[in-house]
Amino acid sequence: MKSQFNKSMNIVDVLFLAIGAMLGWGWVVLSGEWVSAAGFIGSIVAFLIGGLLVIVIGLTYAELASAIPETGGGFVFVKKAFSPGIAFISGWSVLFGYVSVITFEAVALPTVIDYVIPFKHHGFMWNIAGWDVYLTWVLIGSIGSIVLTSLNYFGVKPAAIMQTVFTIFIVAVGLLLVFGAGFNGNFSNLKPFENGVGGTMSVLMMIPFLFVGFDVIPQIAEEVKAPSKKIGGILILSIIASVIFYLLIVFGVATGLSPSALNTSSLATADAMVNLFGHSGFGVLL
Repeated sequence: MKSQFNKSMNIVDVLFLAIGAMLGWGWVVLSGEWVSAAGFIGSIVAFLIGGLLVIVIGLTYAELASAIPETGGGFVFVKKAFSPGIAFISGWSVLFGYVSVITFEAVALPTVIDYVIPFKHHGFMWNIAGWDVYLTWVLIGSIGSIVLTSLNYFGVKPAAIMQTVFTIFIVAVGLLLVFGAGFNGNFSNLKPFENGVGGTMSVLMMIPFLFVGFDVIPQIAEEVKAPSKKIGGILILSIIASVIFYLLIVFGVATGLSPSALNTSSLATADAMVNLFGHSGFGVLL
């Protein structure tokens, strides 16, 4: 018997769900590393190349999502093309990819909160790559993961509403950073390349990780209240919008902080915002 899904997702819900999945707040933590490693032009080149590769993959997903508008995404595509066994391997591979992203987001949350509300952590647990890990730090990330998991448990629509709100806020704050860079940024900081091809490659290696999320659209295809032919177009649009956003963030951070400030900043995006607008409140807002 074929499963029936409530078509509760409109085009806007789906678009923001995919964009939000690709953006998250990883850029808040990582943008300084991009510019430090590759410079302004090097980072731009990395995102253009990486974005183009993701779009090529997205076109494949878009075609399949329009032809097979069934919930399950890549798992369903592989199952129909090959066999349940290969689909099983494919599904678990994608799952591990998602787990790696969720793990990073859980780590990013306490890092951001530390910037907004600095406090002394307690319960030292271990040291990894020079970073001391504390129980209170772990609890913050774990609670955040539990809250988001609980939200998704109650259905895709509540999660989509929350994702839309978060995405609008994230994009608005990101554009505020770019606005400040356009008026107050130091364009002499726009060094073309840092560390040559190696620097650009180090940023390019992060691109697949940053764009994990566009395939949420095929996974909820049967819950989308739109013609199946439009699903593929929404998917590609979400990827292009995310690429443009990342390019703008690179510009904002590169003009907002000097190379020396980038190297010493623990949260370069927030520090760039403070430097551009001259008030610590803007860093807290971001």
